[in-house]
Amino acid sequence: MSLKGKHILLGITGSIAAYKAAFLTRLLVKEHAEVKVIMTEAAKSFIAPITLSTLSKQAVLSDLVNPDSGDWNNHVELGLWADAMIIAPASANTIAKMANGFCDNLLTATYLSAKSTVFFAPAMDLDMYKHQSVQNNISKLASYGNILIDAGEGELASGLEGKGRMAEPEEIIQILTDYFAA
Repeated sequence: MSLKGKHILLGITGSIAAYKAAFLTRLLVKEHAEVKVIMTEAAKSFIAPITLSTLSKQAVLSDLVNPDSGDWNNHVELGLWADAMIIAPASANTIAKMANGFCDNLLTATYLSAKSTVFFAPAMDLDMYKHQSVQNNISKLASYGNILIDAGEGELASGLEGKGRMAEPEEIIQILTDYFAA
């Protein structure tokens, strides 16, 4: 089974791994999914919205209210639209917000409104990833029915080696394809 016709919400948070979101968006579109991207403000420091808009063929959303038009970006409608929501990369900050019901941006508001399954792919340095508070938040998210796409091991942006690398886009596509085939 492919992702053809599936509505995928892709949430991107502030992490150096945000560059992988461009590849993930491209692969989702190549699989004939319809992709809408929601970026946090911090994510914009790592990848330009124009890149993701071009690849997804959709406007990138980041604010609850469009600053140009004054229109409301309706998080409830976005949550109902999605067949799946993926937060990749999922930073320690956003994971903590999701796990504890914080709702201070469009991404977390949409997460709290999502009716579909939510997948999250953590990306952070190894000490952050191993920290008990982060592990508790990851466990809490999984206990809510969210699906962890676990971080991989390897060289990290800090130059250290260990667990914390965001899963590769091809792996995420395979997990989604398997999910919809089940």
